[in-house]
Amino acid sequence: MINIPKGTKDVLPDGSYKWQYIEETARGVARVFNLSEIRTPTFEYTELFKRGVGESTDVVNKEMYTFEDKGGRSITLKPEGTASAARLFIENGLASSPMPVKTFYITPAFRYERPQAGRLREFHQFGIEVFGSDSYQTDAEVIFAASAFLDKLGVKTKLEINSIGCKVCRAEYNRALKEYFKSNLSQMCETCRSRFEKNPLRILDCKEERCKKITVSAPSIIDFLCEDCSEHFEGVKALLDNQGLEYTVNPRIVRGLDYYSKTVFEFVSDAIGAQGTVCGGGRYDGLIAELGGSPLPAIGFAAGVERLMLLMENTGVKFPEKQKVRIYIAGMDEKTRAKAFEIATELRLKGISAEIDHLNRSVKAQFKYADKLGAEYVAVIGENELLSGEINIKNMSDGTQTAVKFGQIETYLK
Repeated sequence: MINIPKGTKDVLPDGSYKWQYIEETARGVARVFNLSEIRTPTFEYTELFKRGVGESTDVVNKEMYTFEDKGGRSITLKPEGTASAARLFIENGLASSPMPVKTFYITPAFRYERPQAGRLREFHQFGIEVFGSDSYQTDAEVIFAASAFLDKLGVKTKLEINSIGCKVCRAEYNRALKEYFKSNLSQMCETCRSRFEKNPLRILDCKEERCKKITVSAPSIIDFLCEDCSEHFEGVKALLDNQGLEYTVNPRIVRGLDYYSKTVFEFVSDAIGAQGTVCGGGRYDGLIAELGGSPLPAIGFAAGVERLMLLMENTGVKFPEKQKVRIYIAGMDEKTRAKAFEIATELRLKGISAEIDHLNRSVKAQFKYADKLGAEYVAVIGENELLSGEINIKNMSDGTQTAVKFGQIETYLK
């Protein structure tokens, strides 16, 4: 037997409705926030993620699925959605569209890392990307979209926000971080020692306990924000306050990817173990230019579908019931089964779920099968029903039966 690869997961028939519920909720939120769907390839040229995500990140250094195709080109399975969305924006000339361009996606992504609860090697994201606005109102709108999505799912999270400034103020902050960390560098992990020169800000994102203890007393980015970044951050906070959305300013949030600037945020929960971030994102004003487009501001977020599902299950959030079969139509022989097929097909084409027997079961066995399917109604077609053109429909919830003409079954069920 060939087993499923490590870090991947099958979605079974009795669980797929949960995925559909989360995806439909995401699409509903996208509609009310006027977001249009985009779809990008499962794989891209590796250079996209090296330039977009950042060569100093764990994603690029350790976690990407990269290979050469038959033409000798370096290809990478998509590890996240933002870089691909930015590439799509540039390549398809969306910069000439009315601004802002507001998009969303639901996509698989791939990272080679140690599988654990809430972390898989193939996972799925609902993401929002808004291009063309540098307003703090856009930051707040994106945060509210994430909050609305989580609220509609019924999950409880805490919002944490931060600003990591722009290139100007972050350069000064990086100097202060280097000054702070240099005396502790020998005690830090190998990854953080390499980050010290490349991008000291990323040290704050280290999950190693020894490094986390050292970063506790590190300087705060908030104290180094330039006037423009500080005003931007205050504007975001004011809009969240005005709408009553509770948050905590966490100066240690830097996010794990190099393209972020100014506002960054995370919705976190302690109900899914070590993988506490359910949804995260922020502003990335330099990414479009980094990938070859004209400079353009942008902001977005991504929420992990598997983590959301785990959080819902761990906290007792109820999924809506799986959609039931509206009516099961049982036949007794070849002729009556043919009539059952005819009626079921007509009902399906009119949007009513119907099921029939495909295994030549007895009527008793068909009733048991209909019960397992959760059918709301069951009807049996025999010789008498063929002659009369009328069928008795049984309501499975209360046991009542109603005689209905073949041509009026749709009306009766509706």
